Amino acid sequence: MKGKTTKKTLNEEVDDMRDEYDFSGGVRGKYAAQYANGTNLIRLEPDVLAVFPDSESVNAALRMVMRAGARAATMKVKMKRAS
Repeated sequence: MKGKTTKKTLNEEVDDMRDEYDFSGGVRGKYAAQYANGTNLIRLEPDVLAVFPDSESVNAALRMVMRAGARAATMKVKMKRAS
């Protein structure tokens, strides 16, 4: 029958592990707390990455935008008070 699929029950286990995999020295949950705190990874598009090749340049640009935004907000408040 073409396109026939079979469902496996929850109790069936398929052993896909190769013999050369050895996790006997592994620690369960080693990074669980760090993962629970979340990450700050951000994916940059290729055109942005061409201009900002590292995190320092991205942070510097974002700080400049933050300062400009703060100045603009301060100017709006001053303009409202003056009128």
